[in-house]
Amino acid sequence: MENVNNYNRANEISLKAWAKSIRCNLVRMVARNGQGYIQQGLGAADLFTYLYFSEARMDVNDPAWEGRDRIFLSTAHNSALFHATLAERGFLEDAELETYTKDGSKLEINVSERLGALVEATCGSLGQGLSVAVGVAQSAKRQNRNFRSYVILGDGELQEGQVWEAAMYAASNKLDNICLIVDRNNLQVEGNTQNVMIMDPIDDKFLAFGWEVLSIDGHNFNALGDAFQKARCTFHKPTVILAQTIVGKGIPFLENKMSHNMVLPADVAAECLSILGCDHE
Repeated sequence: MENVNNYNRANEISLKAWAKSIRCNLVRMVARNGQGYIQQGLGAADLFTYLYFSEARMDVNDPAWEGRDRIFLSTAHNSALFHATLAERGFLEDAELETYTKDGSKLEINVSERLGALVEATCGSLGQGLSVAVGVAQSAKRQNRNFRSYVILGDGELQEGQVWEAAMYAASNKLDNICLIVDRNNLQVEGNTQNVMIMDPIDDKFLAFGWEVLSIDGHNFNALGDAFQKARCTFHKPTVILAQTIVGKGIPFLENKMSHNMVLPADVAAECLSILGCDHE
């Protein structure tokens, strides 16, 4: 089996280079539309990079490989980042990114199963990803299969009751083969999450539900590596990684700017690419 990750910690320099390339393509994709989900994409790029390049087992020559780890993108609107990551990882051609959101393209504004095996479920309605993943993890346990399930969840989704029902079920059934990554960027459609609905203390809530809880800097690759390692070594209960991220990360004038679906004019996009140090198209 070629190109399969076996939990080998990737070099930090390589991870930073991949994350930079992903951010560059993310800006280009959103810029073609003039508007899109750029803030949360820039913020979560390091999470996606570590998960796809250094953690999850997968095979670029066989995306449907039965032994692959399952990754559930509950924040399905974070599609530009998702597609840019798949291209960087080798599952898509870079040229295919140019079709993003065009009529007939499989690269939709909300990630869907039309794209193929690497989309484990369509999660257009926020708050559903963990429930689906818990079902898959339970099935894996019953079939004695050793793949892991990872869920990328937005912090705004924690306002959905369905998330906590799934969390309670996962802990009750000791599903140690599931790892939830909460992108704690403090952003949702209506603005800052704390201004919409106070959710803290999130860590204590998960602890009360019986989860192993790890709070980290979501831009620190060493911290990400340590957290995923601890998750794999935690038995008889699920793990949640609360990853604090900064929306707009990497572009100073966008960092911490709360905008769910940002207008990105061509001149602003060009400035973003320059700051990131991206090659010109």
